[in-house]
This record gives sequence, structure tokens and C-alpha cells, in this order.
Amino acid sequence: MGQPINKAEEIIICTNCITGKTAEILFRDTAVARMVETKNRNANLLIGPGLIDLQINGINGIDFNTPSLTREEMVKATHYLLSKGITRFFPTIISNSDENILAILHTIHQAGIAEPIVNDCIVGIHLEGPFISPVEGARGAHDAKYIKAPDWDLFSKFQKAAGGKIKMVTLAPDWGGACAFIEKCRDHGVLVAMGHSMATTEQISQAIQAGMILSTHLGNGIPLLLRRHPNMIWDQLAADELYACLITDGIHLPDSFIKVVMKNKGKSTLIVSDATCFAGMPPGEYQNHIGGTVMVDEEKRVSLKDSPWLLAGAGKSLLENVETLLNHNLANIAEAWSMASTNVTDMLTKNDPGFTERNMDWVVFQLNEKNIQIVKTIKNGRVVFEH
Repeated sequence: MGQPINKAEEIIICTNCITGKTAEILFRDTAVARMVETKNRNANLLIGPGLIDLQINGINGIDFNTPSLTREEMVKATHYLLSKGITRFFPTIISNSDENILAILHTIHQAGIAEPIVNDCIVGIHLEGPFISPVEGARGAHDAKYIKAPDWDLFSKFQKAAGGKIKMVTLAPDWGGACAFIEKCRDHGVLVAMGHSMATTEQISQAIQAGMILSTHLGNGIPLLLRRHPNMIWDQLAADELYACLITDGIHLPDSFIKVVMKNKGKSTLIVSDATCFAGMPPGEYQNHIGGTVMVDEEKRVSLKDSPWLLAGAGKSLLENVETLLNHNLANIAEAWSMASTNVTDMLTKNDPGFTERNMDWVVFQLNEKNIQIVKTIKNGRVVFEH
């Protein structure tokens, strides 16, 4: 894997999976002591920027959406994500009772205060609900009894509990007063995305003018039947201002749709996991507050037992979403990795005034055919995971 110098030092040669440039990296006591370009082309390892997941509801048995969430679980989840090359993420809170949301936000905030690794890895919190559409189909697996119109006073309470860490909100622009809410979010440095919505062409246009910049899991969170045109998919594809977030797990979207979005949006295409606590878990039947009984099958499809046509989040990590793009021949490694890293970084740099790029977050990996094996995850210039 590397050339050991002594017990405390190691040199590895790896090729940047996006730029194609080869680098020699000297590690000393698990820290990156030197990283320089080299003409040595005999690299059997690849390296890429740390992956960033904008939408993740939980991972490996840990649910970010239960009020019983603990600081220890946030630490455990963070280390699991680091082992999968995800160096920064947005824990995503979906529609729930106000009391539960407040409790969850407080726990995540406190975990960041108490645990430096959690604080360093959480860019911000993504609030996906309760300000979404209550319409059947559009709301997906969100519980209708918790859905409500955008409410700045309530959001302010959420933000206080989160210690100001809510950095992204998904809402339905079809609510009255949505544009005023979006403007306030942008004034306070919060990104706004459209999702779980029945918005018309005019409502989408108005929301974009108010400051909405993203499409949450485009192609999902919509009714099974739509009018041919116009509809919210065409309108979001046609809006140059909107970045498109896609769940590329091979389950949520057909390959043809992913190809169309990638061609249309280019570097404004971002991939997210929408992972639930079932990502990393074996197939089976589980109880969850998201719709009650949830089924996880052999293909890692997560659905409601009573409504199997309704997906209840995802069962794959962001890294597996990158792999799916490769295995379905939808992208090469440079394109796939960029959609989960540099494209996301560029979006955040341009739109989030509080975002700081981490130039020393790296993932060293091997590409075995189209399967990715993480070798080292480097966080803030230090190895935090090694296979």
C-alpha cells in the first residue's frame, strides 16, 4: 500500500481521481506532512476530495430523526461515515412533532460542542420538513399530521435549539407566504431547496426569485401521476438557477432520468444519499417512526410495508451512490466523485457565506473494477480511518 520509512512515517503515491495528477504524500504520525505533485505514474491508488452528503437521515442503525438520539450515537455515526469517505455531512431532520424536532436539534448541537470530530464533520443541519406539501404522493413517507405551512417564528425556535446550525431547508413553494419565508432564510444565510411539492410554474419561478437555489432529490417526492407539461420536473430542469440533487442508488431513479439531469445541469448536478438508519443494516423488517413498519430488501430498497410502492428513504451510503453511477455506466470516476464532492463544495462556496472549504479532507482509495475500497480517510490533514 505504501513505502514505510520508519514506524512513524509512510509515503504513498496516488493519482487524483478528478484531475488525473499524481501526488506523493508523506504521512508522519498519521498526519499529512507533505503532499507534492510527482511525475511517478506507477500509482495504484487514487485520491479524491472528501465526500459531502447534503441529505442524510441516519446511518448504520443510528437514526437522526428520533428524540432518543444521543451524543455518543452522533460520534459513532460520524466515524462510520468517515470510514465511507464522507468527511462532511448535513444531518437531515424530517417532519416530526415540534417537540421532537427541538429535542433532536438540541442533541446534534450539543454533540458538536462536546465532540470536535462531530463539529468538524457537520457543515450544517438540513431541515426537510415540516414545511412541505401535505398532498398524498408529494409528501412521500412524511407523516401528514406534522406537516404545516412555513412559519418563521417556529423556524427561529428550531434554529435556536440547533445553535444556529440549520443551514438548509427543504420546503414546498406552493404554500402561501413561502416566498417571504425563503427571503428571510437567505437573509440569515440558510439555503433553501424545493422538495415534496406540488408547486406550479409560477410558484417555482417566484420561489427562485426569492432565493431558492436547490432541488431536493429531484424526481422523487412527487405523485406517481403528473400532467405531461408543464410540471414541476420540467420547470426545475429548465431553471438554470437551480442545482439538482439526485439519489443515484439505482432504486430511486431510472438511469435515463439521471442521464437527462446530468446532461442538462452539468456541474450543477449533485448527488446525495438520503440514507436512513437502515443504510449499512442487513435486509429485514424494522419499526420506524417514518411510516411505521419499514422493509429493507436484498437490493437495499427501503419501503413502507403497508405501501410498498412508497420509498421510505434510502439504504445506501453516498459512497455506494458513487459506485452505482460507475456500475450503471452513467459516469466515469472523475464525474461521479465530483458530483459528491467538488460540485457540492462549489455550490456551498458560492451560496453559503459561512461555509469554509476544507482543503485537507481527502480520501485515498482503490478502484477494483467499479468497486471502491477506502484505504485512508484524511480529515483536516490527519488520518481518521485506515483500512
